[in-house]
Amino acid sequence: MLTTFVVETPHGTARVHLHDAEAPRAALVLGHGAGGGVAAPDLVATKDVALEEGFAVALIEQPYRVAGRRSPAPAQQLDTAWRAVIEQLDLDELELITGGRSSGARVACRTAADVGPAGVICLAFPVHPPGRPEKSRLDELDAVTVPVLVVQGARDPFGMPPPGPRRDVVQIRGDHGLKSDLPALHAAVADWLATLVSPGAPVR
Repeated sequence: MLTTFVVETPHGTARVHLHDAEAPRAALVLGHGAGGGVAAPDLVATKDVALEEGFAVALIEQPYRVAGRRSPAPAQQLDTAWRAVIEQLDLDELELITGGRSSGARVACRTAADVGPAGVICLAFPVHPPGRPEKSRLDELDAVTVPVLVVQGARDPFGMPPPGPRRDVVQIRGDHGLKSDLPALHAAVADWLATLVSPGAPVR
């Protein structure tokens, strides 16, 4: 069942698309990329597999997108709005997994210490601007202390993050859009969720 509603944040109105599950095991909250929205193919595929695995899923539209702007707000505003939305979500005290695509993945990583998720899913994490490897953002990934899944296109011009002690990196065919092999993305997310949460068991 889909419920759409708005949430007020310090930086404007955000919109939540909440896909509920019957007796959900946990909740997955996902954010969109800088210039895109919650209908991005990789976000939809991740939402679908999470629902199949018994998770409630909330897709969050940042206030700048709700206001009709394509240019993203500054990082601090994105993070503040994200925290405000999660604080106001009524998820029946379910344990959270957070994540997003591209810019949304960076927001989920930067706020993980405050939000306290059980894990973070990063779709097409932008390691650095195209052609600028010296402008690395790996510190945002490295700062996350819970399990992380990164699904990255093998030809992503934004770079390829290395795996780490708590970080699984799955390369799939394609580029930053992650559209070329959605079945591989689906399988990567399903496999990771299965390792994070035992089948049929709630996350607590």
